[in-house]
Amino acid sequence: MNQTPIPTNAPHHTGDDRPDEVAVAATGLVKVFGDNRAVDNIDLDVRRGEIYGVLGPNGAGKTTTLKMLATLLHLDGGEASIFGVDVRRDPHMIRQLIGVTGQYASVDENLTARENLWLFGRLMDLSSQESKRRAMELLEQFGLQEAANRPISAFSGGMRRRLDLAASLITRPPLIFLDEPTTGLDPRTRGQMWRTIRDLVTDGCTVLLTTQYLDEADQLADRIAVIDRGRMVAEGTPDQLKNSVGQSSLHLQVSERDRIGRAATLIEQVLGSVPVLDPEAGSITAPLDNTVRTADVLIALRDADICVASVAMHKPTLDEVFLALTGHATDEGSPKADETDYEELEVAR
Repeated sequence: MNQTPIPTNAPHHTGDDRPDEVAVAATGLVKVFGDNRAVDNIDLDVRRGEIYGVLGPNGAGKTTTLKMLATLLHLDGGEASIFGVDVRRDPHMIRQLIGVTGQYASVDENLTARENLWLFGRLMDLSSQESKRRAMELLEQFGLQEAANRPISAFSGGMRRRLDLAASLITRPPLIFLDEPTTGLDPRTRGQMWRTIRDLVTDGCTVLLTTQYLDEADQLADRIAVIDRGRMVAEGTPDQLKNSVGQSSLHLQVSERDRIGRAATLIEQVLGSVPVLDPEAGSITAPLDNTVRTADVLIALRDADICVASVAMHKPTLDEVFLALTGHATDEGSPKADETDYEELEVAR
């Protein structure tokens, strides 16, 4: 969904904004389809200038939550505002403040990339000249200038996703909703999309993205809301979520295997915890409650003339976080039907 230009009286993101100012505020969001609560009392607090990730499996309620905030579905419960504008009372203004890139490309297959972007500009009340100018700017920004006159039917999946994202930026909205932005893309193209998303924030945008990919949330998001079966089960920075699962661990390999016992004793004295040894590999693993203590361990080993061949720290992964919070992995999904099925019922009503 791409919207009309932001009016002069709408809130804008500027370099003077305080980092704690709120872009999206939502409390108690509820969406019901029949006897299913697809979204069940979800709160969100997205700050200006950040990438906020909504992480969960298929059917968790991610897309439904985003569509309510984007005014594509009405709220059955709760309150939401975007840059202080109430989602229920002023949906027209909301649509002028946001750009939305959905899971499926909204571009016309029979038009070229340049024609698609020009058309979006005209639909948003830009003049023909301004639409042409914005189209060229966006084609260059997204590395599509060489394909500007190529029909979309000849585009790869990654090129389509980039063009769809470009279309949502025609009017430079301060808030971008990205729904599963890299679904179906190869690793190289996913990396390109990640860089593009980071660049949007550098240019002054706020980004709210949904994803089922743990590595994507870890790489991109400043903060993450973990959603499962329509409920938010945790929120925090990637590090906060990882630390909530348990301690990090320190992995060492000593050069002289016959000194592994002495090394283990020193590590226990420094850290106050019993390490696990693998004498055959010459490796030691110890719980680590503070990464600063790694330096103390290495100094103690150096003073004892014990040579370390390799050292590494391991934090819990987001996979481990999600499993600990929900009891299942993200790729197992939710037992409920897909969100799209319920949304079609909503439209039918």
